[in-house]
Amino acid sequence: MVDTPTPYERADGMEPSGYSRTEMLPPAAPPASEVGIVGWMRANLFSSWQNGLLTILALAAVWWIFSHVFPWFAHAVWNATSYTECRQIIAERWGEGAGGACLAVIRERWKQFLFGFYPAEFYWRPTLAFILMFVALAPMLFSGLPRKMLWFAAIYPGLAYWLLWGGSIFTPLVVYAGLAAGYLAWRLTERSSAGFVPPLAAGVATLVWWLFIAGPLIRVLPEFGLTPVASKQFGGFMLSVTIGVTGIVFSLPLGILLALGRRSDLFLVKTICVGFIEFIRGVPLIALLLVASFLLNIFLPPGTNFDIILRVIIMVTLFAAAYMAEVIRGGLAALPRGQYEAADALGLDFWQATRLIIMPQALKISIPGIVNTFIGLFKDTTLVSIIGLLDPINLVTSIRANAAWNGMVWELYGFVGFLFFLCCFGMSKYSQHLERRLKTDHR
Repeated sequence: MVDTPTPYERADGMEPSGYSRTEMLPPAAPPASEVGIVGWMRANLFSSWQNGLLTILALAAVWWIFSHVFPWFAHAVWNATSYTECRQIIAERWGEGAGGACLAVIRERWKQFLFGFYPAEFYWRPTLAFILMFVALAPMLFSGLPRKMLWFAAIYPGLAYWLLWGGSIFTPLVVYAGLAAGYLAWRLTERSSAGFVPPLAAGVATLVWWLFIAGPLIRVLPEFGLTPVASKQFGGFMLSVTIGVTGIVFSLPLGILLALGRRSDLFLVKTICVGFIEFIRGVPLIALLLVASFLLNIFLPPGTNFDIILRVIIMVTLFAAAYMAEVIRGGLAALPRGQYEAADALGLDFWQATRLIIMPQALKISIPGIVNTFIGLFKDTTLVSIIGLLDPINLVTSIRANAAWNGMVWELYGFVGFLFFLCCFGMSKYSQHLERRLKTDHR
């Protein structure tokens, strides 16, 4: 039996020379410059002399901004009754010429920033509506929750309206009865017709109920509910959330219908959808808000009292729906033709194929564009200041008009910007989470 030489034995049997290693080297630690914080900095900040120069310039810019902004916050005053008093306190504490934020105005007016001129004794109503909003949105945003919670999501719009505006509890119930009438019309026509006849019958039945039956029925029903609050008392961030969230929730399904209608083979349906989308996209939102404020009542029957906030919500929703339709149409156009052919091969009709195969994939593709439209819509709610509604921007103007706080700029607008940033950043992060959760490829 022949012995096989080890890696450190010579094949000819002679002793290894002094230059030959007779044992394995232990694993060496990686160079200190390639691991840890040093390695990360070399890979990300100083990988080349150009990147190193840009890193140094960026750090210098950050330091310059921080050195100017930090003292402004460090010298902040939270307790004062006027802007002049803030200046005096800062001068006494840190010397003449020192800068500092007068955050006392935020401490004094934060309720007004949140609720506008809503009656203080009813603050619990918008607070409860805001909390229930997250309960209603939860089953639509997170798939792990029980689907039975969707029933509360369907009830919430009427409940939120009743909490915010008050009045008779029968008002939202009568409005929901119109939706029930539309559903009944859908079921009745679905048995004998197909295509667009059931949804058209449902829409006509709902509109007839709302336009001709709901008003007289509400007037004869007894007044039982909460103390009414006029829309002119709405304001602050509550107004922006009310308009923004309502526009977001209703513009998505309306945009889906417009996108499907634009791709329809029916000439009349396609023409109406294309005309609506192109007209809305060609008109500034400010013009639509002015129409909602001053001209819409002209086309309504005499004596009709159409709430200004509801008019604004309708215009904002229609405006966002037109842009949403184009975003979703892009998602539909991106789907391979084979998906449509697969739906036909399975024997699915138009609505089944759209609901089960086409639309889920199109919405997944369109997530970035949809969220971008949502964020733009939420920020555009500040435009209602043009028609006199007390949104956060208009509240800043009214606060600055007060002699006690005249001259303040950065503190007020910075606080409003911070609130909007929190909401928009939250929507952006959720969209990224949704994209990761729905990601099916492995790249």
